[in-house]
Amino acid sequence: MPVSVHVLVLAAGGSRRLGRPKQLERVGGRGILERVLSAAVGFAGHDVTVVLGAHASALTPLVSRFALTTVINRSWEEGLGGSIRTGMAAVPAGCEAVLILLGDQAAVSSEDLRRLGNAWNGADNQIAASAYAGHVGVPALFPRICFSELAALRGDEGARQLLQRNSYRLLRVPMPNAGFDVDTEDDLRQLNQRYAARQSEASTRLELDAIDCQDSIDFRPML
Repeated sequence: MPVSVHVLVLAAGGSRRLGRPKQLERVGGRGILERVLSAAVGFAGHDVTVVLGAHASALTPLVSRFALTTVINRSWEEGLGGSIRTGMAAVPAGCEAVLILLGDQAAVSSEDLRRLGNAWNGADNQIAASAYAGHVGVPALFPRICFSELAALRGDEGARQLLQRNSYRLLRVPMPNAGFDVDTEDDLRQLNQRYAARQSEASTRLELDAIDCQDSIDFRPML
């Protein structure tokens, strides 16, 4: 896209329900936050800020492997509103839009984010939001006109409330992958099962492609 879009990855939560830093849990052989940051960087390059908080010291070695900006939300217990405020304070001055992504949305790919950006396509008065499981939520892309509202969020009021208040601005982008996040052991198990199924399907396709290739080879002797 020709306009400047900055990604905010919110990864400051305390993972109370899981009982340990969910950002470091592995799904499909890779860490949850590692997957999210890879998707963000794949979409926006260096224009990514990750907001850390509760487990900042444990997550810093992972985050430092990526060329991005890191900020710390010292008041992470306040909730998502505080993390969004902290992230917005770090957004570059020339930024024309912000894409908000949760640090546990490990199933979301860079291609998903590109579809969101393409749907928005620089519209300065519209919000592109992912639609999944009957809901509209993040990842969502907010133009500059929404920056003051984002910077004013308080408590556990996240982006979904802002989306509800601005429903007349919404571009809904179907994104089933956005419906997978991790709060409990069951969430983690389901996400790993999803990745295992994907890998099995990919392996089967490779085997079928190999068979098709062998069938197409002409084994007639050369004269």
